[in-house]
Amino acid sequence: MTRIAVLLGGISAEREVSLRSGAQVIAALRTAGFEVTPIEVTEDLGAVIAALNPRPDAVFNALHGRFGEDGSIQGVLDYLGIPYTHSGVRASALAMDKAAAKAVFAHAGLPVAPHRIIDIAELADHDPLPPPYVVKPVNEGSSVGVHIVKPGDNDGAAIAQSWRFGPAMVEQYIPGRELTVGVLEDRALAVTEILPAEKFYDYHAKYADGGSRHMVPAELPPAITQQAKDIALAAHRALGCRGATRADLRYDDVSGRLVLLEVNTQPGMTPVSLLPEQAAYAGMDFPALCTWMVERAACRV
Repeated sequence: MTRIAVLLGGISAEREVSLRSGAQVIAALRTAGFEVTPIEVTEDLGAVIAALNPRPDAVFNALHGRFGEDGSIQGVLDYLGIPYTHSGVRASALAMDKAAAKAVFAHAGLPVAPHRIIDIAELADHDPLPPPYVVKPVNEGSSVGVHIVKPGDNDGAAIAQSWRFGPAMVEQYIPGRELTVGVLEDRALAVTEILPAEKFYDYHAKYADGGSRHMVPAELPPAITQQAKDIALAAHRALGCRGATRADLRYDDVSGRLVLLEVNTQPGMTPVSLLPEQAAYAGMDFPALCTWMVERAACRV
């Protein structure tokens, strides 16, 4: 396997993140000795398919958000018979749909927070859950559109008026610490604690320079570290994921409660991203991580 096409950009709210991820991946794969063809994805799907001719040995999917990690482009690549990195159609679609993913997690016995799917207009009238609670899009990533509503806030009408993401999930707010665990197939890498510089780990905190600090490994009781790794690996398996994923969790160190929030099937690959940081901690540099991913590329799985 020597010829790799890298898909980057896309048409979701996370396009800029994908462009940054893709640029890093392209450089890393070239360093590792692969022949790399960048393909910037736009609304023109026909142009994407045309750019995949001549057919590469594999596709590195560096897309984020809707149409890039929700099973859509995975289905196209399956149809074309081109192996690609990360999870397949079913796992990608399940993970991207927060309601479906939480149903899978609950069925697998994994800890999830109480939640509801609402019409966003409901927020203008009353609190759909006792505050504090989190409002988030059902089908977006990178904390796009996420709001925390605290007791006494009067933000519901403003959130509803500016909402542009379709169905919304409201979820009980879990106080405490923000944790994340990277998984490479059957191995949980490490537990990172995320310390945002501002109010919470939103889009700005994730991708801006200085937006957050990452503590790898997190300073946790050994039993909590192991539990977080076990939950991440179990969630990866429950969804039917392959390759690399990253599970986000909350840990309330007062009550000892550890809760699974979601699984990201297309973890960020930017200079400040969490999965590459954990891989480096485990002894795998960035070119080696990207190589590991393309070596496990597959389709129709």
